[in-house]
Amino acid sequence: MAQFFDLHPDNPQPRLLKQAVAILNGGGVVAVPTDSSYAIACHLDDKAAADRLRQIRRVDEKHHLTLLCRDLSELANYARVDNKQYRLLKSATPGPFTFILDATREVPRRVSHPQRKTIGIRVPDHRILQELLALHGAPLLATTLIDPSHPEPLNDPDAIRERFQKVLDAVIGAGPCPDQPTTVVDLTPMGTGGEAVLVRQGRGDPSLLGL
Repeated sequence: MAQFFDLHPDNPQPRLLKQAVAILNGGGVVAVPTDSSYAIACHLDDKAAADRLRQIRRVDEKHHLTLLCRDLSELANYARVDNKQYRLLKSATPGPFTFILDATREVPRRVSHPQRKTIGIRVPDHRILQELLALHGAPLLATTLIDPSHPEPLNDPDAIRERFQKVLDAVIGAGPCPDQPTTVVDLTPMGTGGEAVLVRQGRGDPSLLGL
């Protein structure tokens, strides 16, 4: 049964955030608010938790998972980024964008794309999630929370609790989030002289990236 943490959106209670971090560190899968819709997240280095995350979403290993990062300083450990890519990233982070980049060897092979060896990177603009990431001290592995029977991402913590309380370990409630997923941009072509590619139009404005 999922624990429910009701956090104040502007002044989240540190005690509850620490409890949520303990659940993540113990192998839990947790619903977290973002600046787009809700996501489900787990510890990057926990294979069992990553497998459960995929099962909840009913996606296979070819589905791009995302690293939720506190800021761009964490990028170098997990993605190969040149100067041109970095400037573009800096222009749109934090914000509701997911960027596909070539993964480094620090990213477990089981969570990167099996054929392309790429990973999604995201720096969310959401206070509660930022404070959760700071307490955790490392990126979290995540994907948009979508009920497999409904195509739209979920944005209401009470509805998430009702639908997923038997499979999630915790839900971080912070009121409704926006009801759009992130805008997804593939930056890997830039590494070989190409241009960034808009993969999915979501909440992020692609004109910020010149797309």
